[in-house]
Amino acid sequence: MAELVYRPVIGFARTLFKAWDLKIDCQGSENIPRSGGAVLVSNHISYLDFVFNGLAALPQKRLVRFMAKESVFRHRVSGPLMRGMKHIPVDRTQGEAAYEHALRSLRSGEIVGVFPEATISQSFTLKSFKSGAARMAQEAGVPLIPMAVWGTQRLWTKGHPRNFKRSHTPITIRVGEAIEASKDKYAGAITRQLRERVQELLEAAQRAYPVRPKGPEDTWWMPAHLGGTAPTPEQVREAEAR
Repeated sequence: MAELVYRPVIGFARTLFKAWDLKIDCQGSENIPRSGGAVLVSNHISYLDFVFNGLAALPQKRLVRFMAKESVFRHRVSGPLMRGMKHIPVDRTQGEAAYEHALRSLRSGEIVGVFPEATISQSFTLKSFKSGAARMAQEAGVPLIPMAVWGTQRLWTKGHPRNFKRSHTPITIRVGEAIEASKDKYAGAITRQLRERVQELLEAAQRAYPVRPKGPEDTWWMPAHLGGTAPTPEQVREAEAR
């Protein structure tokens, strides 16, 4: 029943992307396994990241079940869709239930999508990674697939208005080779390795990105260390602590 919902949603998303004239450059999809469970791990800079993460798996004929905050499942529009697509609700006060749900999905041969930063990075740089993705992969005996997206923040991100016009916005996606989640390694060590690989992929996506800010008023989507005016990680932490 899930695929009766998932595939039409994919078709609708593709129609929207065509209407917006997005320029999607995706490389590395062959690193996503054609069968069996895996944990797909990405950076998080936009409310739409999960859509583009899912698109990267389509060439391998895979559908990704994303872990998302439970409130999305209560929404009258998104809720039925999220449940129909077998995404996994995460109640942060009862995280163990979501963890067990994800393990069942992995063991049944599904790909589970995880954002180990937990929330959108407003600096557009990598935040620290939580170890849950590594622990799930270890316990389920499946690989970790690192990936990075860039440009999605220009469509819809925290603290900025949505841009759903025909904008010709480039979206760059890079998928890396699988990382084995060996059970004889500490989850923390695997998490550090995973973060390093996502950082490499993010930098590769940024180097490949075909446009630069049009002027001083358009530098908000570039991180400070690349010459943009996005807040630094330190500034974000200070603002959150107030």
